[in-house]
Amino acid sequence: MWILAAIDIRILISLSVLLAVGSLAWFALDFLNKDDRSAAEDRLDIMNSSMRKGSESKESKKEMLARVMEQASPNIAKHLQPKTEVEIGKLKSRLAEAGFRTEGASGVFLTIKVLVAASGLVMAGGLTVLTMGLSSAVLLRAVLGGGIAFFLPELVLDFMRSSRKKQITLGLPDALDLLVVSVEAGLGLDQGIKKVSDEMRNTYRILSDELTLSTLHLQMGRARASVLQDLGNRTGVEDLRTLASLLIQADKFGSGVAQALRVQSESMRIKRQQIAEEKAAKTAVKLIFPLVLFIFPGVFVVLVGPAAIQMAREMFPAMQGK
Repeated sequence: MWILAAIDIRILISLSVLLAVGSLAWFALDFLNKDDRSAAEDRLDIMNSSMRKGSESKESKKEMLARVMEQASPNIAKHLQPKTEVEIGKLKSRLAEAGFRTEGASGVFLTIKVLVAASGLVMAGGLTVLTMGLSSAVLLRAVLGGGIAFFLPELVLDFMRSSRKKQITLGLPDALDLLVVSVEAGLGLDQGIKKVSDEMRNTYRILSDELTLSTLHLQMGRARASVLQDLGNRTGVEDLRTLASLLIQADKFGSGVAQALRVQSESMRIKRQQIAEEKAAKTAVKLIFPLVLFIFPGVFVVLVGPAAIQMAREMFPAMQGK
């Protein structure tokens, strides 16, 4: 009976420490984000506004969650907001390259970092208490888990940026070929961009969305040079920036747009082929690690194992009786 009682006491202590760590993280966030108004009033305002807007516009649950986080982000992530205009511009540029261009995207991103860090803090502290019990390593591992979790959204954002850039780069040669055909068929450059965005919607959706946004800017009366520069800057793709500069120069000096597009398309295809050849050449080097770690040990055991057993029997005759 005393063994069961000791086990129950350990479980209660572990749960108590887990709740204590979670409460400490919650009160720390509440202390850092306290405002003139109470937190309950802020949460009620957020819930009421989200419910009212959801009933009026029938937003989906995902949109409602994003709106609630956007409204709560000024209080939660106000201490993580960039201080200078340069830092703000860099953060917005990174988010735009990943496809997040709303005004409150930076606040939502910083809020996610705070929430993920708090979750990592609580989970690391709780798992340490459950596995090792109360020790001096609980606080260290909890802080370490929170610090690692704090940088996880950065890694996810970088992955989304690189994936988006890759999709745009792969679709550019085909888009330029369609644009050349459209221009040579008699369409203007603006109409050609709109035509390409419509035709590529099912194959390269990301590039199609970017071209559609550029078309909307052109229809609103913005200068073509400014729209093309924005297209290259907001995506972060170097090929698009080169293409924008090429089209601006062709428009400025009156040279043939179709010929310039054709040359640029051929250059991008050669670059894409070189990237594929480079990856194929690296395959042999990358295969060394799985071969050494997983395949060679098995082959070694199969080939050398019988000979090793035979040598052991010859060198130690006493083992034959066994």
